[in-house]
Amino acid sequence: MLRLDWRRATCIASVLLGCLPSSTALASRQPSTRTEQPPFTEASVVRVIDGDTVWVKPTNQTSDKPYWRVRLHGIDAPESCQAHGAESTQALRERVMQRPVRVTWMQRDVYGRWLARLHDTNRMEITDVGAWMVANGHAWSYQFKGDPGPYAREEQRAIAGKQGLFAVPQAMRPYQFRRKNGPCSRR
Repeated sequence: MLRLDWRRATCIASVLLGCLPSSTALASRQPSTRTEQPPFTEASVVRVIDGDTVWVKPTNQTSDKPYWRVRLHGIDAPESCQAHGAESTQALRERVMQRPVRVTWMQRDVYGRWLARLHDTNRMEITDVGAWMVANGHAWSYQFKGDPGPYAREEQRAIAGKQGLFAVPQAMRPYQFRRKNGPCSRR
């Protein structure tokens, strides 16, 4: 007698019954493989989603899309439902909302989102928004596999000065928070 575990049995039954989505439906769920950068560098921020994600509108309408979702490269802001999450979002909103920015496209992440650096061009000097967020204690420098991230120096200064989230005892990096509590959408 052939023994199958429940996963294989479910898979075989789904194939036999035709319950699996078509290959085009599966392909539509995959991140875009397009690697060409968006065709603009000047934009204005039209929406702030959270402390590290915004929607921008190109200044010149040479783009095929009217709005682009951008995740700020090099930072990791608190989740909206965790300590300092709302403050982080508000700080970014006050800094860039409805203001002109220069977008330096970096790459797509594993989820297919565009990562970019935003430079606030509405000030006397052009400012890297990600560095500003970390330096003021509204985000962490994004760490990956032992690399302290591009804004490690700003983070150390913010920690020493107990800026923003670094003054909050229960503040924890977003990946730790999600591992412990799950995503905010489940709360």
